[in-house]
Amino acid sequence: MRPSILFPLFAETRTLPGVGPKVEKLIARVAGPKLVDLVFDLPVGVVDRSYRPALKDAEPGRIATVTVNVLRHTPSKDKRRPYRVQCSDDTALIDLVFFHGNADYLNKTLPVGSQRVVSGRIEQFRDQIQMAHPDFIVAPEQVNELPQHEPVYALTEDLTAKNLLKAIRAAVEKVPEMPEWQDAAYHKVRGWPSFREAVLEAHAPESQTDLSPETPVRSRLAFDELLANQLALMLIRARLRATKGRALQGTGELKAKAIAALPFALTQAQTQALAEIEADMAGPLRMLRLLQGDVGAGKTIVAFLALLTAVEAGTQGAFMAPTEILARQHMSALEPLATAAGVRMALLTGRERGLGRYDTLNALGRGEVDILVGTHALFSEDVEFKDLGLAVVDEQHRFGVHQRMQLQGKNEKPTDVLVMTATPIPRTLALTAYGDMDVSRLTGRPPGRKKVETRVISAERIDEVTEHLRRALTNGARAYWVCPLVEESEKIDLAAAEERASMLKRVLGSKVGLVHGRMKGPERDTAMADFKAGKTQILVATTVIEVGVDVPEATIMVIEHAERFGLAQLHQLRGRVGRGEAKSSCLLLYHGSLGETAKARLKTMRDTDDGFVIAEEDLRLRGAGELLGVKQSGMPDFHLADIAVHGELLQAARDDAAMIVGRDPELKTSRGEALRVLLYLFGRDEAVRYLRTG
Repeated sequence: MRPSILFPLFAETRTLPGVGPKVEKLIARVAGPKLVDLVFDLPVGVVDRSYRPALKDAEPGRIATVTVNVLRHTPSKDKRRPYRVQCSDDTALIDLVFFHGNADYLNKTLPVGSQRVVSGRIEQFRDQIQMAHPDFIVAPEQVNELPQHEPVYALTEDLTAKNLLKAIRAAVEKVPEMPEWQDAAYHKVRGWPSFREAVLEAHAPESQTDLSPETPVRSRLAFDELLANQLALMLIRARLRATKGRALQGTGELKAKAIAALPFALTQAQTQALAEIEADMAGPLRMLRLLQGDVGAGKTIVAFLALLTAVEAGTQGAFMAPTEILARQHMSALEPLATAAGVRMALLTGRERGLGRYDTLNALGRGEVDILVGTHALFSEDVEFKDLGLAVVDEQHRFGVHQRMQLQGKNEKPTDVLVMTATPIPRTLALTAYGDMDVSRLTGRPPGRKKVETRVISAERIDEVTEHLRRALTNGARAYWVCPLVEESEKIDLAAAEERASMLKRVLGSKVGLVHGRMKGPERDTAMADFKAGKTQILVATTVIEVGVDVPEATIMVIEHAERFGLAQLHQLRGRVGRGEAKSSCLLLYHGSLGETAKARLKTMRDTDDGFVIAEEDLRLRGAGELLGVKQSGMPDFHLADIAVHGELLQAARDDAAMIVGRDPELKTSRGEALRVLLYLFGRDEAVRYLRTG
C-alpha cells in the first residue's frame, strides 16, 4: 500500500481548481497525469520583473515594470492593425499594443487619466518604444500583488503559461513535510534543506543561477531521485540473489567443436568475458550479467559459447533479439557453428505461425531443441522450455527490469540471464539502468577489423558523393545510404527514403534496393538477401539497419541528415561497414548550417571510433534523457537528476543504497520506513512489493 502521506500527491490533476478535461490532457502531455508529476516539473527559466526604469532609460528586449499615466486610446478600424493605448511617465511616451483588443475591457482596465503599473517586454517600433500585451496591469496600490520573479515552465501547444503556473502552484502547496530518508550525517555535511523546502525553493527561482542543477536545492532533489533508483535496483538484485540459482557446469566438449569451426581465434577480451560468464553460471547464485561491447567486438560468439555451456550442462538456451531481421541473422550466422558442435537450433519470431510454430513449440517442450533463437515472441505464454538454463537478451536497452524478471520466471528451475548491448553505455548511465547486474566489457577490435575513414560533407556536394559511388560500384563495391526516420513524421521520412532510392536509380542504374520499417517481413528479407547476394549494390534504408546487420562486402556508408542523429546511433550505423577485407568509408552528409552541438558531434565521429569514448561524449553533449533514443523502455526516466551533471551524487546514492540493503534489507528501521515513502514517491513500487512478499 502506498503510504497515506503521499495520497494527496497521487491525486489526478483534474482535482485542482481550474483544471478541466482539456487542460488536464495538456498538462498530462507536458508533465504527467498526477500532482506529483507537476511537483517534479521544475522551472526551465525565470522572469525577473525587478527592472524598473524610467521610460527614457528602458532598454528594448528587456522585461520591465513601469509606472505610467494613461493618455489616450486609439482603437483600430482595420482588424489587422492593433488597438493602441498611449501612456507616459515624466520622461517619455510608450504605446501599449493589443492585437484583437476588446475596447470595453481595455477602457475598464486602462481608463484615460488613471495611473497604472504595467509589466512586460519593452520593444522598439520605428522611433517609439512599445509593450505588446503586457503580462500585468495593476493600479499603484496593488503593486505588491505583482510577482518580482516568475518561474517559466516548458509548455505544449494550447497550454498557457498562466494555466500551468496556477496548477503547479496548487500542486506544490500539497507537498507535506516528509520523514527524512537521507543519511543524517551526509545530509548535514551537504547542508541541504528538507525535501519540502527544496521543492518550494526549486519552484521559486529568482535568477538564472537558481536554475543550475548544481544548486543545493536541485542537488538535494536529484540525490533523492537517484537514491530511489539505486535502492530499487539493489533490492531487486538482492531478491534475485536470494532465490537460489543452480550450478551449470559444462564439459567444454561442444564449445571446443564450435571454436574449432571459427575462421578466427578469440581475442583476449572475448576469452576473459567468457570466463566471467562461465564462473557465474557455475556458481550457486542466479547469473544476471551485462555484456557490453562496441560495434563488432564479437559479443554474439561469446554469448553463443555461453549457450553451449548451458547445453553441455543438460539444459536449454534462448537467444532473444530486438528485431526479426536480427533474429534471422543470428540464426543464419550461428547455425553452421551449431551444426559443427552437433547442437539443435530453432527460430521463433512473430512470423512463425500455424503448423511450423506448433512443431517448434512441441520439440522445445520435449527438449529436442537445444537453443531457441527469436524476438519478443519468446515472452509468449505458449512458449515453454523443457528446462531453460540460460537466456541471452541482445540489445538490452530495449528491455527493462520488468522484462528481465519476466524472462527469469519462464522456468520453474532458476534461469541464468546474460544481456548484451552494442551501444557502449557511459559508466554513470550503466549504473542507473543496470545496477542490478554484473558487467563484462569487451574492448578493442576483433582481428581483421579495419578502421573506417569518416568524412563530414555538406549535402550541397551530393553530386560529388553520387559520382564517388558510381566509381566504387563499377569496381563491385556495395554501399548503404541511410535516411533518418523521425517517429513524429514517419510518413514524410519514408517518402524521403523512397524518393532518394528513385533518385539514385535514375543516376546510378537499377541496382538500388530499399528497406524500411513499414515493409512486411518477407519483403524486407528479400531486399536484405538481394543486397547480401550482390543483386543490388546500394541499399537505401531507414535506421532499421542500425543494429547487427552483417554484410562484409559493404564498404561505403552514407548517412543523410547526419546532424539529426545522436552519436551512439551514428556510431552504430558506421559499424555496418568495415567488416570485410576492403578499405571502408563513412560519409556524413549534413543539411544547412550546423549548430554547435551538431558540429561537436560530427567532429567526434571524425576523430574517434572508440564506442566508449563516443558514449561519454554523447552523454556530455545531450544529457542522459536522449542518450539511448529517448524513451527506451530499459532506461529510467529522470525528472530531477541529470546524469551528465550528477555523476558524483549517483555514486554516493549507490554507496548509500548498498549500505542500506546490507544493514536493513527489509527496510524495518525508522529510516527504512522513510525510505519506503521515498520509493513510492518516485514510482519504485516494484521494489517495495519484493519486500512485502519476502
